Amino acid sequence: MPPKPAPVDAVRVRGSALAGLQTIAAESNRSFPRHMHDVFGIGVIDRGGQRSASGRGAVEAVRGDVITVNPGEVHDGVAMLGEARAWRMLHLAPALLADGAAGFELTQPVVSDPALRLGVDRLFAAVAQGDEALALEQGVLQLLRNAPGMRTLEPPRRFAPTAMERARTRIADDCIHAPTLAELAREAGLSRYQLLRGFAAAFGLPPHAWLQQCRLSRARRLIAQGRTLADAAAGAGFADQSHMTRAFVRFLGFTPGAYAAARSG
Repeated sequence: MPPKPAPVDAVRVRGSALAGLQTIAAESNRSFPRHMHDVFGIGVIDRGGQRSASGRGAVEAVRGDVITVNPGEVHDGVAMLGEARAWRMLHLAPALLADGAAGFELTQPVVSDPALRLGVDRLFAAVAQGDEALALEQGVLQLLRNAPGMRTLEPPRRFAPTAMERARTRIADDCIHAPTLAELAREAGLSRYQLLRGFAAAFGLPPHAWLQQCRLSRARRLIAQGRTLADAAAGAGFADQSHMTRAFVRFLGFTPGAYAAARSG
């Protein structure tokens, strides 16, 4: 049996002059469990390859491919052959696309398009060299205007059952004091098994996993507002700062400290 590859895990997070635009440069051979982001992501595989399951189907991307993810899209990530892959991502807050963000999505999770890849490279470089907000905003709109598979959906493609929407809203409204599965099921008029199965079918994650993602999103917002890491952990419902750090690293690949430094930088 061949020896197990040595762990590789390096991530750099960088903020920008444009609120809502952030870059992630990473190299890793570890697997990421199912998770989601509250931002659009568009990036490039620089070395190696990755397989993942997303809301848009199975994904397989290799060097030179452009990869995309939509806000709230549940996905995972596994390195091909267990070897380290390197990638760069632009994270774009939905507010950056406020002119037409309703129903907007990137429909192709992997795109082999040299022009689009060049656009990602240019915007990534613009962030690195400290371009001002106006130039970055223009770059974002130009990039997305030329992105294959971009569309606006009217009306939305699907609606989750009302009972599931109520359960999700209950979780999102109070991620600190989360309800029990029995409470959610009772309010929905369902058995716990029915709620668990229906929730996962509607949203791609079971209720507790969804709660974890809500807590991560809330923690990122609190850190972006300048709260200390300890305050952000408490305000998002984590047991303590260490608990929050483990969740950041497991699902996002970087620490809360790195995220705070990028925001302040």
